[in-house]
Amino acid sequence: MTSPTDLVVVLPGILGSTLRHRGKLVWSPSARSAVQAVKTFGGSIRDLLLPDDIGDDHPGDGVEPDGLMPDLHALPGIWTPVKGYDRLIGRLRSLGYREPTDDATPGNLILFPYDWRLSNRYNARRLATVIEPALHRWREQGGRFADAQAVLVCHSMGGLIARWYVEHCGGAETTRKVVTFGTPYRGAAKALEQLVNGVRRGVGPIGLDLTALVRSMPSMYQLLPEYACLEHDGGLAKTTEITVPELSTSKIADGMRFHTELAQAESHRQASLTTTHAIIGIQQPTSTTARLSGRRVEMVETYQTENLYGDATVPIVAATRADVPMDSPLLRRVPDQHGNLQRNPAALDELEGILTARPIDVRAPYSVDLRVDIPDLALAGEQLLVDVATADGRPHSVRITVTDENNRIVDSRVTQVPAGARVTAVLDDQPPGAYAIAVSGISPSSPLAPVNGDVLIWG
Repeated sequence: MTSPTDLVVVLPGILGSTLRHRGKLVWSPSARSAVQAVKTFGGSIRDLLLPDDIGDDHPGDGVEPDGLMPDLHALPGIWTPVKGYDRLIGRLRSLGYREPTDDATPGNLILFPYDWRLSNRYNARRLATVIEPALHRWREQGGRFADAQAVLVCHSMGGLIARWYVEHCGGAETTRKVVTFGTPYRGAAKALEQLVNGVRRGVGPIGLDLTALVRSMPSMYQLLPEYACLEHDGGLAKTTEITVPELSTSKIADGMRFHTELAQAESHRQASLTTTHAIIGIQQPTSTTARLSGRRVEMVETYQTENLYGDATVPIVAATRADVPMDSPLLRRVPDQHGNLQRNPAALDELEGILTARPIDVRAPYSVDLRVDIPDLALAGEQLLVDVATADGRPHSVRITVTDENNRIVDSRVTQVPAGARVTAVLDDQPPGAYAIAVSGISPSSPLAPVNGDVLIWG
């Protein structure tokens, strides 16, 4: 295989970067359990809170990004459980991309961890300081490398940082492509739920501290839905059009400006549309709109009475730019959940095709999509409910497999999904920890597309 000439930069999603505070890891994979990782992080919350006037700056608090998360990571009340980036990075390495080994040896694979608490504008500026010297060193090899450009491969919020870098930090001149997995182009209602409602009660003594942290993070306000999402006077209103309880109106307005300024810049540069490749998750039950109930919001899976689904975190109405229709041929659709898109085999096949621009053996499309509803968080001793339905409304046999953090199967069962209905599997007696839940057909020849999700069980 001919070695690739471009420079690939990988941007993880929110929570996807490990963090150090004054030299000590405070958010990182835990060899023991995801629960222990949350507890370690919770012990540092007081040092991680951001000042109200942080804006698009760094607080100078000694917190720095360290690396990309290889393993499952979840913080209750901050986004959604996400598997790590080892499989994505492995696929890139198989295509000939390599990280720099030392200061004297250039590389064409750059992993970009970032402090996900901070504004996407800040992290886009920091991205520029990483890409520019790396691309310069790579081009200095001369020959076919002299005209190399950057290809940004992004998961979730990483795509927002990449887009701001391209449109507002000079990246348009040196970026060939932007590939996104599950990026909330127009925000996500899940961010509204987490900001307003805070951490679910009962998650130990760190609950209130995490709520304060999430409300101090500029990045979370930039994940708020840009589209009209709140039921109001018989229609839908934007977060800037009515009073949202618990939240700063100025921070909401700034989050919406982020999306507006980004959309305006992209609309004036035609290449921004033709060089962007969005891989989106479909057919999963997804919070799309919300209704106010006192000082809280109640999430709704429909948009104007229609259930359009999404990837269980990013609704389909927000998974693309406003000027890209949901039925656009520009979109690559994969029936899986948000935290698994960046490692889904079919999605990685799409990435390989985009990077190589040559015929490859693309995984054959499945004929039937599964719709799986898995909670992000459950308490030990509670019943864990997994709802499964099929998009075609026909009866199917499905296998539900539960795997713990040591990749050990702790539950595997076959259940029947009735015609035109959904089935609820009740999973009992799992101890605290993080668990992967896979729902698939019962044989390799099954037409069902497998769906993978994750849940954190809190003790």
